[in-house]
Amino acid sequence: MGRSELKRLSREELIALVLRLQRPEKTSRTSSKPPATDRMKQRAHSKPGGSKPGHEGHRRVLTTDPDTVVEHRPEARACCGCRLHAALPAEIVSVSEQIELPAVAPIVTQHQRLAVCCPRCGERVVAPVPEAARGTPFGPRLHAVATYLKTCQALSYERLQAALSDLFGLTLSQGGLMNLLRRAQGCFRSGRDAAIATLRKADVVACDETGVRIEGSNAYHWLFHSAAAVVHTASPTRGAVVVREMMDRRRPAVWISDRYTAQQGHADEHQTCLAHLARDVAYAVEFSDDPVPWRLQLWLQSVFALAERVTDLAASTLSAKHRSLDRQLGAILGTSSRCDLTRELQVKSGRARDLLLIFLAFPGKVEPTNNGSERLPHPAVVRRRVTNGYRAMWAAEGESAIRTVVDTARLTGSGPFSTVLETVGA
Repeated sequence: MGRSELKRLSREELIALVLRLQRPEKTSRTSSKPPATDRMKQRAHSKPGGSKPGHEGHRRVLTTDPDTVVEHRPEARACCGCRLHAALPAEIVSVSEQIELPAVAPIVTQHQRLAVCCPRCGERVVAPVPEAARGTPFGPRLHAVATYLKTCQALSYERLQAALSDLFGLTLSQGGLMNLLRRAQGCFRSGRDAAIATLRKADVVACDETGVRIEGSNAYHWLFHSAAAVVHTASPTRGAVVVREMMDRRRPAVWISDRYTAQQGHADEHQTCLAHLARDVAYAVEFSDDPVPWRLQLWLQSVFALAERVTDLAASTLSAKHRSLDRQLGAILGTSSRCDLTRELQVKSGRARDLLLIFLAFPGKVEPTNNGSERLPHPAVVRRRVTNGYRAMWAAEGESAIRTVVDTARLTGSGPFSTVLETVGA
């Protein structure tokens, strides 16, 4: 803002501007900003890493079925020189392991079509084209490895090309890799459709979105999940139309999200994320001397403490605590304040007041926060920072299908690579 623009501001506008400039910078603790955006000087005062005094150590678990067992027996007693024969009984004193990876080289099977002249008629007979030669020259495991490294480990085409060359001695062009990945992505469409069908039947659905670059333009990576399904989808818009298309007019019992308007009104009940509110409150406590944010912070601590034991309490107890917490919140929100940040916080909290304690009516089924939806898109965020987005929409949609199948299978304990290999090899 220049000098001429400042001169045109009224006295009240100048006061508001100065007050805003005096506010402390938001951090990951007081906002939704990721920890990586915290200033360096704040990191300099952080606690040192490593184990703390009194921390119980952990060791790697030994393999129960080793490939080879080598027994090391003493041959003779040092003091008297007596020979210790192999027939003598022995006990295991200690066990150590040496783990090594075998050298991995591609297995190339060459299919040669042969032609033979018929000895009776002299006609040249050519063998039919084998099934293995009709499609891609790359097998299912190679497709799975490339898909896993590209999607789950966020490798760019250049780095994926280098990894396959350095680790396996495979020379593939970036165009060949793109075609390989596009073929593999098609295998995940049916799994994605099944996850969406499961999501639409769920009683509780949580949702979140994050920015992504697709074809050089700003777009959004949406995440929907329930107890039995996780669905990723890429969209050029952040509007509520994405939710309506995903749910296909199906309204679950409870929707969990932050306070973003496009995520409101999609279920019979709505649980607003209390973690978002807690960060706003922490910022107000840090900035203001007003007692209202501090009281609201204590109220949230009581709510989170109740959430930890919500499944242990009877319905009547939960109902009584709900009424008590609501009365306390009403008193906090009704307290007058001259702090503009406190008033903003009261307005935000008052607007969402009826949506803060919905989880008490669904003990064990509804979380008080939307942290699960914030964690699940994290790999997509990492990929955005590493590769700066997607070159084409088909790549974004295909990777969303892969993440959908992988994350849904993870709910039942399946590993990412085993899921990718099973899907591609099906």
